[in-house]
Amino acid sequence: MPKVALYNQTGSQVGDIELSESVFGIEPNESVLHDAVVMQQASLRQGTHKTKGRSEVRGGGRKPWRQKGTGRARQGSIRSPQWVGGGVVFGPTPRSYSYNLPKKVRRLAIKSALSSKVKSAEIIVLEDLKFDTAKTKDMVNVLSGLSIDSKALVVTADYNDTVALSLRNLPGVTFVTASGVNVLDVLKHDKLVITKEAVEKVEEVLA
Repeated sequence: MPKVALYNQTGSQVGDIELSESVFGIEPNESVLHDAVVMQQASLRQGTHKTKGRSEVRGGGRKPWRQKGTGRARQGSIRSPQWVGGGVVFGPTPRSYSYNLPKKVRRLAIKSALSSKVKSAEIIVLEDLKFDTAKTKDMVNVLSGLSIDSKALVVTADYNDTVALSLRNLPGVTFVTASGVNVLDVLKHDKLVITKEAVEKVEEVLA
């Protein structure tokens, strides 16, 4: 069972915490991680691209010249695809790129992402994370106390308004709740800062 240090908000170690072997201690599956990241990135695509086909471009209602006798190639419309200003053949149209992986694969992916953070010592477990008022300075002090100067994902058990407001202006720092933990966020941040209560919630869902 993996064991990591438990810190308070000032950055002092107050003990150790044992993490679930089945959630934080598996061998990361790189293939599944790749599939999960591609799926998430595809779902984030807007898919609002659009080109006009020959039926949508303006003009071209009249045959430009007679069929025979001109010496030129026959043409039916000046808005055919081969003409400048003509319609686009098989151009992109608005669509959704999102798709889903099987539930077991998604669960394995998030477990692999969390385990990779433990394996590379990039996880920091906090005893608790609370502020009386929303101040960016307070969050800066917490991150400074934990020696974090890179991109960090902060995870709490439930939505905390003061925590969310305190870190929203910090570049590279993202806030999610335990139920919103996902593969893409975990992997793209250098550090995972998670509260003890959030760890228990994640283990409860994934174990």
